Amino acid sequence: MTNVQAPGPVTAGPGAPSAERLTATVAALAAPEFTGRRTGTPGGRSAREYLAGQLRQARARASLEEFAVPAVRELYATPAAVWTTPDGASHTLAHRRDFAEHLATADVPGLRPGPLAAGTDPGWTGRWVLVPALTPEVISQAQAAGAGLLVPRGTDEAGWMPKMIAGPATAPVPILGIRHDLHQRMLAERGELSASAPVRTVAVTGTNVHGVLADPAPGGVSVLLTAHYDGVGDDPQQRFPAAGDNASGCAVILEAARILASVLPAGTGLAVAFLDAEEAGAWGSAHHAPQVTAGTYVINVDGAAELADAAAVEAGARPGRCWPRSTRQGGRRECRYGQRPCPRTTAATPPPGCPRQGSEWECPATRPPPRRSIVSSRRPWSRQPGWSSRR
Repeated sequence: MTNVQAPGPVTAGPGAPSAERLTATVAALAAPEFTGRRTGTPGGRSAREYLAGQLRQARARASLEEFAVPAVRELYATPAAVWTTPDGASHTLAHRRDFAEHLATADVPGLRPGPLAAGTDPGWTGRWVLVPALTPEVISQAQAAGAGLLVPRGTDEAGWMPKMIAGPATAPVPILGIRHDLHQRMLAERGELSASAPVRTVAVTGTNVHGVLADPAPGGVSVLLTAHYDGVGDDPQQRFPAAGDNASGCAVILEAARILASVLPAGTGLAVAFLDAEEAGAWGSAHHAPQVTAGTYVINVDGAAELADAAAVEAGARPGRCWPRSTRQGGRRECRYGQRPCPRTTAATPPPGCPRQGSEWECPATRPPPRRSIVSSRRPWSRQPGWSSRR
């Protein structure tokens, strides 16, 4: 990955991007009526219709393609938590500032009270237990004791706990993430906690939006522009407009398509794919990828403008690359040869035959050759799925 400094302003002209149009697209997709554009919601469906309409205005042949998304984690009410210290003082914790539901939590519709305990304490029965990390053994012990679990969780640079809607399988116990410093304080002071986690798993239908602006000549070059358009969706009492992830990327793709349609050489194919359910586990791209003709030049944009005047560019992405999938695949790292999975592991150990390269794993050298010039422009931290701009 390379951070590239953006060039100076582009002179206005027929082939120049329109800042006004880019801004209008971001504002439209981030509007309250789209409710954060989570896959399978009315807001997500409205977003797909908007994008299909924009493609038609650009004289593209627009079409929709549905696919199943088997599991999305959904809040049906706002979680609550009240910590009472031993001196009797009551502290109401702020959702996504002080605590958040863990993706593996069982549904806790109402406040569940219980004394605080450390993971090293005997007798977990009926308690909220502060543990450093989740393990199968910890979950089994909590289930046997009827206990809830509290694990430390970090925040982003603005102090928010990023929302995610895909991850490990649901555990049979309540699990909350507590801000790191607060977790340490609760461990030191103890007291009691009453907390809820009203969350359920739903199956939904996702929809990819396709547009063809120009068909390639036989044997000609094809260009595909892609961006995911879904977000994590609004909470019951909190907006997640997903302006930076990824309304801005959609705006860039629309603008690039309009410009390229008028300047690409005759016989060059040009198509657009707005992909759904990325935040739920990249279901839209997984559904679409097998349909892409070998040799197609693909440009994917995610998180446009998140780096201000710079861009993070990945060139020549390889199908055999091992991508960290910490939330989408339940804490596993997964290698893939195109659609064929390599062996998986649960910790920081690579699958057999996958030597470590930098911060990622590489699949064995027998992987197939890459597609030509697949480029992704996105934030370097965006591989933790589910991050959604609050702006």
